[in-house]
Amino acid sequence: MMKIIILIALMMSSVCSAEKEVKPNFIIIFTDDQGYQDLGCYGSADIKTPNIDKMAREGMKLTSFYAQTVCGPSRGALMTGSYPIRFARQADPDSIHPELHIDEVTIAEVLKREGYATGVIGKWDLAGHNPASYKQGLLPEYQGFDYFFGTTASNDKVVNLIRGTEKVESRANMAILTKRYTDEALSFIEKKKEEPFFLYLAHTMPHTKLAASVDFKGKSKGGLYGDVIEELDFNVGRVLDRVKELGLDERTYVIFTSDNGPWLIRKDHGGHAVPLRSGKTSWWEGGLRVPCIIRAPGSVPAGIESDAITATIDLLPTIAKLAGGEVPGDRSIDGVDISGVIHGDENKIERDFFYYQHDCLRAVRSGKWKLILPHTEPDDVGIRKNWESHISREDSVRISKVELYDLDVDVGEANDVAGQHLGKVAELMKLADWAKKDIGDHDVFGENARTFGAGKRTLSSEKGYTMFKRKKKRF
Repeated sequence: MMKIIILIALMMSSVCSAEKEVKPNFIIIFTDDQGYQDLGCYGSADIKTPNIDKMAREGMKLTSFYAQTVCGPSRGALMTGSYPIRFARQADPDSIHPELHIDEVTIAEVLKREGYATGVIGKWDLAGHNPASYKQGLLPEYQGFDYFFGTTASNDKVVNLIRGTEKVESRANMAILTKRYTDEALSFIEKKKEEPFFLYLAHTMPHTKLAASVDFKGKSKGGLYGDVIEELDFNVGRVLDRVKELGLDERTYVIFTSDNGPWLIRKDHGGHAVPLRSGKTSWWEGGLRVPCIIRAPGSVPAGIESDAITATIDLLPTIAKLAGGEVPGDRSIDGVDISGVIHGDENKIERDFFYYQHDCLRAVRSGKWKLILPHTEPDDVGIRKNWESHISREDSVRISKVELYDLDVDVGEANDVAGQHLGKVAELMKLADWAKKDIGDHDVFGENARTFGAGKRTLSSEKGYTMFKRKKKRF
């Protein structure tokens, strides 16, 4: 009798251990240049997104979620959990679109240590921004991913497709890319359904050049841009449906967000950020605040909206926590674990957010307050000057004095109240001074920024932009 009891106890213990070992899956759907208002659930009147809207009803909608100002830096921030000026570049260290240093640790590398299958489909943009010239050794295979199908760069002109490390197609038809990427994603999910997996589905749309398939072209009231978004929405629905069909719904976190705000100067090729000010490449809210929806039945409460300050840099520490892993302990990580927020256990988190435009610190947010900083780089070589053609004239002006905005009542950043809150200005200036010292600024290499022996460009007030080399810093 005693032997039977012991046997039953061992069997129960084995079952419990097996249950504990079941790890959640993660799917990040990352669109390109999609604005804050370009979804029905975020206020779009002309663009219909029933699948993503349903995802929001079944999950959590984040309304103060931040990315970065442009494509490459935003992807680097997502992968490393760090501000773009913090992480290291492999080469051309101060280019707008970084080549992510091989010694940086990505989400995929964190998860592989926990037994995850890892795949990236779509736009990489961390091995060189020119589709005809990229660093082979910086492709996803060398940054923790088991599988890659997609393009190394944006679809500004052409899209060349790579599978693994080999180019398999030149000048791919952009009109069917959204479907092709989704087809690959569904195949990956099917193949990896018996093991924990991480899928990073990084669409090239709605970055220009825009293109939609025959099933969607000319169908949206939002013009060509609307066609593209509605096709993306349809394909998000395909992913969610497949996850359900395979019985993975209860243990899969699906995260939908965008890499930065929308183009606003491309007429029918640009998106919308209302009620936010400005768009892509700017330091205003419309440049960095993006839609974000997280769905995980049984883990993320349904129909919840959170205005907690959250960001793409938070995904690495959050996913690591949920997977039972750890963030790299040998370097500074800017993201924080937001699992308490997305599980509905916390309404707010004690954290600040720093707005960088390329390598220039432009603003800092703490709670409802956002402080815009004066521009200190020479005007004739400043990044603002280089990007002013991408931003509306009124939003690309040189800032000469601090400006303070209460985002709770003035999310459109129309009323500067710095003169009425001098104490708050002083408080946020201290945060900005800390960020410049620790993370960096155009003329300061941060004390905890990383090079791994690579070069770093800084600003000299007398000679303009120059290059200097730092001794290799070990972590």
